[in-house]
Amino acid sequence: MTPKLLHLVGAEVGEGASDGGCKWGAQALRERGMVQALKATGRDSIWGDTVTAQPLHAASRLDAIEAFSRQLAMSVERALRKGHQPLVVGGDHSCAAGTWSAVAQVLQPAGALGLIWIDAHLDAHTPQTSDSQAPHGMPLAALLGHGSDGMAGLYGWRGKLLPSNVVVIGARSYEPAEAELLAALQVRVMTMEEVLDRSFATCFDEARAIVKRHTAGWGLTLDLDGLDPLDAPGTGTPVETGIRLADAVQVLAGCGHDPDFVAMELAEYNPLRDFGGHTAQAAMQLVCAALNLPDATCGQSTREPPRTGNQKPVHAAW
Repeated sequence: MTPKLLHLVGAEVGEGASDGGCKWGAQALRERGMVQALKATGRDSIWGDTVTAQPLHAASRLDAIEAFSRQLAMSVERALRKGHQPLVVGGDHSCAAGTWSAVAQVLQPAGALGLIWIDAHLDAHTPQTSDSQAPHGMPLAALLGHGSDGMAGLYGWRGKLLPSNVVVIGARSYEPAEAELLAALQVRVMTMEEVLDRSFATCFDEARAIVKRHTAGWGLTLDLDGLDPLDAPGTGTPVETGIRLADAVQVLAGCGHDPDFVAMELAEYNPLRDFGGHTAQAAMQLVCAALNLPDATCGQSTREPPRTGNQKPVHAAW
């Protein structure tokens, strides 16, 4: 089967976070040659729209994110309806509301969306539970149907994700209200402690089986703070003791070969914190590994080998 054209969409948004530097992540990765790197693996790729949040035209930070989410959803939907495979390049993780609302909308006639969510955080706040009121802490709750109309109710309906069709991997910094919501909904959350105990490969295999079980297609949203800051320091909110880059490259390799894989999203790259470009390099390796053609090669990290054993993650509220 001929792979679909890979259609990159830039998500220029930093207004959802306390540190707005992620807004420049898509531009930085474009200038660094992300499309060219993907083409070098044999994957036919184009850079399509770049959607930019417009805070000067918004009454509040949440209002800016809601307007941005609508625009991003339209761009992702257009790519899907052309028969392309979207890769959304962010941007703070509030972009997930627009990305996956569009994917769910297009898939809806055939069935539900499955999603693997790799992240140091749970992103399951609502405006009622968030002390910071930072929308990048709300997109998973919104996709599950909880939150503001502008994030949770895109396309006029809520519940883009069913709780049984999403798995979070790598969480290690979250607040009680988020954990309580996901526990009440019975969302499968694999904390970083579980990843260290069982291995990322084992956890990802289980997650993929879950998100494929009762769905018409599945995707991957990868917040770069899910990685260990030793490998990816240039993120919006780095948290110690994450997934090692070498593990992630090896485990994610070939996701795009699955005919049921519909889209990928890369979030929270902050070039203003990426001295030396190490995190940009990690981001390129990850997308090339996940989305290359069968039998293509992709460079792997030569840094410190993956952690094993009983090292425990640090829990820190954000």
